[in-house]
Amino acid sequence: MADYLTGFANHFATEAVAGALPVGRNSPQHVPFGLYAEQLSGTAFTAPRAENRRSWLYRLRPTAGHAAFERYAPDTLIRSAPFDDVPPSPNRLRWDPLPLPETAVDFVDGLTTYGGNGDVATGTGCAIHIYAATRSMRHRVFFSADGELLIVPQLGRLRLVTEFGAIDVAPLQIALIPRGVRFCVELVDGTARGYVCENYGALLGLPDLGPIGANGLANPRDFETPVAAYEDIDEPTEVIQKFQGSLWRVLLDHSPLDVVAWHGNLAPCRYDLGRFNTINTVSFDHPDPSIFTVLTSPSDTPGTANIDFVIFPPRWMVAEGTFRPPWFHRNVMSEYMGLIEGAYDAKDGGFSPGGASLHNQMNGHGPDRASYDKAVSAALAPHRIENTMAFMFETRHVIRPTRWAMQTPLCQPDYDDAWSGFAKATLPR
Repeated sequence: MADYLTGFANHFATEAVAGALPVGRNSPQHVPFGLYAEQLSGTAFTAPRAENRRSWLYRLRPTAGHAAFERYAPDTLIRSAPFDDVPPSPNRLRWDPLPLPETAVDFVDGLTTYGGNGDVATGTGCAIHIYAATRSMRHRVFFSADGELLIVPQLGRLRLVTEFGAIDVAPLQIALIPRGVRFCVELVDGTARGYVCENYGALLGLPDLGPIGANGLANPRDFETPVAAYEDIDEPTEVIQKFQGSLWRVLLDHSPLDVVAWHGNLAPCRYDLGRFNTINTVSFDHPDPSIFTVLTSPSDTPGTANIDFVIFPPRWMVAEGTFRPPWFHRNVMSEYMGLIEGAYDAKDGGFSPGGASLHNQMNGHGPDRASYDKAVSAALAPHRIENTMAFMFETRHVIRPTRWAMQTPLCQPDYDDAWSGFAKATLPR
């Protein structure tokens, strides 16, 4: 698209005013037009070159120019690790969709945390939120100092106006906002709801393909980064940051979204989930869900992710002699699932777009009785799953729900009934 640069974690250079981007030196003695050079580092300075992520921003004012932050006064439902409000639950949990607010609520105040794991102070784990908003952010911007934000819209389009430029993101697309990047959220359709994974750990990136080879899954060229754009607005603007689990605020006399030019390999981006190249079996057996991984945050244990973002898109099912839905399983990883549209092929009901489920590590789950009966009696002709998009945040650690998540009436008390009614197998005598 003409309004975006493409390529995940590539090095980009873009300017909103011709000549604003210095050539040859990142921080020259005299920056063009008197702009201020500022580096945004997403990794340690000494991270290996292949993993190092940073960008140089050339802005109207340095971000250092502000008064002291104060605690954000409104009572919100956003929480951070460590999640020790209530004991972690081994029970399988499922929630109805979060209703849209009846009053005017923007993205920040509309964030509700379902749970998470790890420790924000040590940079491990993640938090899982849902946003439900009914108005655009006005004269305020937000950033998280705790982690990068993976935004998964489910209802309503968003316009994310960032320091790097604007990103338009709709349901069936995702946006990734790096840690520390300031942005505001405009609601294109007046209301919006969706999911957010706040990743405290190593930066999300594309998984290695291994035996798959050079092609498949998400392609780097399909991740779109905005071209430079800036606001030259001298009006009071509230900056809200999430720092070590709490929200803090400071009031500026101008918009901080004033980057005129930038270059580097750390920037917001969007990805269209419809461009995912799905890999599946063409013989027998159901492959592991890891084959649907879009992005992964690695941990210190190779092959065991801090957090994976996995999707279940439209696809062909052709396996022979095989139980085609996801099989019954217990997993060392913990699974939080959401549904963007349609129906999930392993659930006959109760899992609605905007809803969620949680299956923590080593607790058995799989298809409900109706889905099981349908699958074992189906004629196994090639079949295409259409008009659906489910996803999973999968993590190595137990996902500890918040007190709100355990006590909200949206939590379905009868979820365990999904696995009732399975008859005992009959062995030959």
